[in-house]
Amino acid sequence: MPPLIEPFRIKVVEPIRFTTRPEREELLQRAHYNVFRLRSEDVLIDLLTDSGTAAMSDRQWAALFQGDEAYAGARSYYRFEEVVHSLTGMPYIFPVHQGRAAERILCALFGRAGTVIPSNSHFDTTRANIDYTGAQAVDLPIPEALSPTSDHPFKGNMDVERLEALIHEVGPERIPLCLLTLTNNTLGGQPVSLGNIRAVKAVLSRYGIPLFLDACRYAENAYFIKLREPGYADRTPLEIAREIFALADGCYMSAKKDGLANIGGFLAVRDAALADRIRQLLILWEGFPTYGGLAGRDLEAIAQGLLEALQEEYLYYRIHSVAHFATALRRAGIPIVEPPGGHAVFIDAARFAPHIAPEQFPGQAIVCALYLQAGVRAVEVGSLMLGKRDSRGVHIAPPLELVRLAIPRRVYTQSHMEYVAEALAELYSQRHSLRGFRLRNEPPFLRHFTAELEPL
Repeated sequence: MPPLIEPFRIKVVEPIRFTTRPEREELLQRAHYNVFRLRSEDVLIDLLTDSGTAAMSDRQWAALFQGDEAYAGARSYYRFEEVVHSLTGMPYIFPVHQGRAAERILCALFGRAGTVIPSNSHFDTTRANIDYTGAQAVDLPIPEALSPTSDHPFKGNMDVERLEALIHEVGPERIPLCLLTLTNNTLGGQPVSLGNIRAVKAVLSRYGIPLFLDACRYAENAYFIKLREPGYADRTPLEIAREIFALADGCYMSAKKDGLANIGGFLAVRDAALADRIRQLLILWEGFPTYGGLAGRDLEAIAQGLLEALQEEYLYYRIHSVAHFATALRRAGIPIVEPPGGHAVFIDAARFAPHIAPEQFPGQAIVCALYLQAGVRAVEVGSLMLGKRDSRGVHIAPPLELVRLAIPRRVYTQSHMEYVAEALAELYSQRHSLRGFRLRNEPPFLRHFTAELEPL
């Protein structure tokens, strides 16, 4: 077992600004208690997201200088295409500026009123794009995924029996595609097993329903399979990833996660007729098919990053350093989603602050208190992000109230994370003083990004 140290040396550093608590009180009030509205320069350690926040390697920076910025047929596209094809085996590959652009195209082609799109769990942007078309997003996680204390090794799995029951209930003609998110971000960054992917594919194949993968954390999911699924200990992450993609009819990816890039993504499919339809929307919304809203240098950085994300030394460090951080929280008695995921540790906000009702956003109370105390920015994944109201205005809470501490790739050292753990331990000792929030202003879609709140 290699030592748990950073598998890289640091060549460039960026200073971070220390603020005082009175400053943070004013900044948070000015941001209407929504940490998305804070300036990054006012954040000491930023765990808001792992999307687009990675530190690129020297080889990725070198690749930027090789970018071919031709409008059509750029050399950089063909290098990007070669790497993605080698990884996924899919013949039709379209770059996009980020993952939600691929979601928008897919939903425009498949989503309409009366259709149903199942998933192990839809994330916020996926669900919003589905809702926008009038289709219905249905989550089908396994029961263990809804228990934060369960130690099931693959809590990202889809409930195959419920999938088949849904197909019988609504009819296969109303299910245009099925999505699997790898790893399952909404319910704790939990991996999906290859056995489950095969079982889902077998059910869908009987009814002619295509399987698409949200592969933004494909490398982390592949490594969890290597660690936890019998028969895969001696397989490389690349071999496992290829076996995963071989089961899918298509996939899309935000390369801002396991692409180790700051922007970009792709949509890939096997069907030529579907590829033609995607191509036309890509030209309309993103750009010519060989750049898809990206600069050539971005394509070069993504191609290199996709390869680096599969390196075992990197993945060992990535998965085990997150687990190490989780252990520090566990020792302080802080309730977290078990087992810890690959890209983040999720706090169980319902157990952390049981005195705050779901409609008063317990996760947001923790997020704001953590920023006030330590200058650390996290994100709520609960009633603010995923909750909704019924026709009578009654709050409908999601199954879990969580706070996600997403760890950017190759950015923070162990001492940074120790500081966060100490701050959370202190906050947990004062948890009974936390108070909830109410919404002052909310947009109709993805309200958590720009909503305004006020403390109760």
